[in-house]
Amino acid sequence: MKLAITGGAGFIGSNFVRYMLREHPTYSILNLDSLTYSGNLKNLSNVLANPRHEFLKADICDRDVVARALAQGVDAVVHFAAESHVDRSILDGSVFVQTNVLGTQCLLEAARQAGIGRFVHVSTDEVYGSAPGAQKFREDSPLNPSSPYAASKAASDLVARAYFQTYHFPVIVTRCSNNFGPYQFPEKFIPLLISRAIEDQSIPIYGDGLQVRDWIFVQDHCRALDAVLHRGREGEIYNIGGGNEWPNVDIARHILDLLRKPHALMKYVQDRPGHDRRYSVDSAKIETELGWKPEMAFAQGLAGTIDWYVNNAVWRKRVQNQAYRSYYAEQYEQRDETLKKIQNPGGVARCVSS
Repeated sequence: MKLAITGGAGFIGSNFVRYMLREHPTYSILNLDSLTYSGNLKNLSNVLANPRHEFLKADICDRDVVARALAQGVDAVVHFAAESHVDRSILDGSVFVQTNVLGTQCLLEAARQAGIGRFVHVSTDEVYGSAPGAQKFREDSPLNPSSPYAASKAASDLVARAYFQTYHFPVIVTRCSNNFGPYQFPEKFIPLLISRAIEDQSIPIYGDGLQVRDWIFVQDHCRALDAVLHRGREGEIYNIGGGNEWPNVDIARHILDLLRKPHALMKYVQDRPGHDRRYSVDSAKIETELGWKPEMAFAQGLAGTIDWYVNNAVWRKRVQNQAYRSYYAEQYEQRDETLKKIQNPGGVARCVSS
């Protein structure tokens, strides 16, 4: 199988790329990413020379480039590419609509024209909005997004579902709870807390800190997507939850305790506009139909994630000072033994094994 993975230089995408190369030794991957601020080619440094992995710097909103890419023998698409940071969407939602809605439609149309056999659209539990009381959202729960980010993802879900209803295009939608693990961009909650605590900097806690999130280790999410890709039913939605609901303030305290840092580093700040109180999804469908369940215990996964950020200070520093953004250009300028630069007919740079 040849997979096209969009957003494969981001946090979840890069973890999925490495997972699939490891678990499916006969598969090849075409990895498309536009390398915006959260796309980090260093996340893929250990697979860039793999002959089964090809990196293509491309924007999913560029339909011509995407169409040419998908026409090169691609069998299935796993679509991660998205603007995903809620705070940024509150400041300016336009890029979220552009990438998450219009970009998804461009990708769907290119995939439909190419006759792609399966399209997995990776979404988020945030499309359901805040879960009241002890309620867990099911796949047929109404969409009620609160932020421009969540609204753009809900819209992209509807576009994807429309392609199944209208064209019978083989789309599957997944909605996952909050991921954590290695390579996560440090603007997100857990890596932000870890990075700032390591350096004895204050940790911002929105409002009263009692907002509840369900956490899943990124490798468990990758396993779920693998199951959906191979055994999921076309036209269906699958919720993917970790079964680990924690108030934000308790996560912060736990991280500080593991790093042996004082709780005094926590600083309560004004709450975010439209901040959902609780996210929670029911994963019974994927567990029953596909036999998937999360395997990583939260405490173990969090301790391992903290160790990764402690032991990968160079990666962390390069992100903090934005040096990572030059890595792509450096690879092509060096033309070393494992990487070389070519130009496809559309003038889009590719990174391939020599």
